[in-house]
Amino acid sequence: MFGIKYFKADSSTFVIKTVNGKPRKNGKGLSFFYNSATTSIATLPIGAQEAPFIFSLQTSDFQAIKVQGQISYLIGDPLQAAKMLNFNMKKDGTTYVSEDPLKLGDRVIRAAQSIVQARVQSEPLKSALLLNQALAKLIQTELSEAKTLSALGIAVLDASISAITPTPETARALEAEARENILKEADDAIYVRRKSSVEQERTIKEAELQTDLFVQEKEQEIKESNITNERTLLRGKTETAAERLQAQIDAEAKRQEFVELSAENRKREADAEAYAVATRMKAFSVLPVDNLKAIALANMQPEQMMALAFESLAQNADKIGELTITPDLFGKLMKQAAE
Repeated sequence: MFGIKYFKADSSTFVIKTVNGKPRKNGKGLSFFYNSATTSIATLPIGAQEAPFIFSLQTSDFQAIKVQGQISYLIGDPLQAAKMLNFNMKKDGTTYVSEDPLKLGDRVIRAAQSIVQARVQSEPLKSALLLNQALAKLIQTELSEAKTLSALGIAVLDASISAITPTPETARALEAEARENILKEADDAIYVRRKSSVEQERTIKEAELQTDLFVQEKEQEIKESNITNERTLLRGKTETAAERLQAQIDAEAKRQEFVELSAENRKREADAEAYAVATRMKAFSVLPVDNLKAIALANMQPEQMMALAFESLAQNADKIGELTITPDLFGKLMKQAAE
């Protein structure tokens, strides 16, 4: 009625009320009556907004990749944004009269694209595929300092990179290369393991050989020690035998000297005895036979005299007629012999 209407905004919308080209009221979540004929209303969403993007770019080695992510931003200075862009509502209060609000996210994405493209084009493919965190940090830093966005009253909250992917053909080639590298690393690991095993076996074998060599050296030392001991014992036995033989030789020499001396003494005794006998015989040769018999009888024992008597009887048996010998005579002789 008479063009009077009621407007109410929520708390996440910044409202600028202009009457006849002059700002009358601005703020968040305003509500008021207005005359649609003379009043224009600009609404700016001041809540955080998300701007997803996918960039098809080329690396320094002319490989195509896609960078996918999103940027969180908001209108930090609504009055500055309203000066630069048209946020006025139509008469019905439901839609914008311009496409500027709808293209706000595009402006942020285009600013980010130039930053990402400059960085990706300076890197080769393999390095570019690993730029997720670096690109996210670079986008946030560069957009926060971008004059074009600050002139539009836009503040960047966050930036993230969800994926950096090559073309399917390049991805397959990289997969094949990575697979070959993995297989090569596996082969290298097997080689290193086998080499380590061989080295360990060699170390063990060397230790065993060293042990055998040490044992052989010890056995040789023992044998040499045994030989030395045997030589020492043999030398001792030889010396002992030599000493024993020398002792025997000395004993034999002493015995020979004794025998020679004994023989010499016997010879001298025999000579003396022979001399004595010869002297006696010489003396006896000049004596009469009867004297000699008397001397012999004087030194004879009774039994010897008995024997001599029987010898005389035997010599004169032809002259004896009859001789009687009683047992008493022999009994006395036997008794004297026993005593």
